[in-house]
Amino acid sequence: MKYYSPKNASFQLPFAFNSELLLADLEKCMKFDFLKNYIKENYDGENYILPLRSIEGKINRIAAIPGNLENYKDTIALNECAYFKEVIASFLCKKETIRLMNIPPDGIINTHIDHESGYEDGFFRIHIPILTNNKVHFILNDHIIIMQSGAAWYANINLPHSVVNNGQTNRVHLVIDCIRNNWSDDLFKSMGYDFDEEKEIEEVHSKSNVLRIIEELEHQDSAGTKIFLEQFKREHGIV
Repeated sequence: MKYYSPKNASFQLPFAFNSELLLADLEKCMKFDFLKNYIKENYDGENYILPLRSIEGKINRIAAIPGNLENYKDTIALNECAYFKEVIASFLCKKETIRLMNIPPDGIINTHIDHESGYEDGFFRIHIPILTNNKVHFILNDHIIIMQSGAAWYANINLPHSVVNNGQTNRVHLVIDCIRNNWSDDLFKSMGYDFDEEKEIEEVHSKSNVLRIIEELEHQDSAGTKIFLEQFKREHGIV
């Protein structure tokens, strides 16, 4: 399995996007329904996700399923948002899921990990705050990150992470799931990413972790995921 180095856990990227234009496109999206999270153990609040790019471009399809790149299409919501498209195009790589993710005041996303979702896995997730406040804490590997509106952040979500909104406003991020390439390697190198920390270690899962992985996979309704799930169960003696 991969070793997810705390040295490479997160960093702000050298982009600065226009906060007013981000908010203007967010306003265009408010006529669409934000959906409930499909993994309620992580977050069970309402009005959480609006898909901007999804499997087959369906605006009600929120699951992030890796390895289905050719099936991802823009939704009708993204097609109305010229500045969001400009921001997304700034990242010179292929993209999978793109979503708006909303957390209301007093909202909490519980601590969890997203399996095989770090740069070491050929994947990276970008967070761009659109609406936020200084009491929103993104907690990654026990470290608090304060993300400002218009900034762009990489965070290795294979590490334990959670979010707490202690402020008086909603927190809405534009979240882009990207595929690693030579351009992103150069970008990450310029930010001090340590490629020597990309290591393989022996994979050892506790029983509780195995059951949690199975639970998350069961929420992802695709043929590829079902095949992997059955193989994973066999490897760990789960019938």
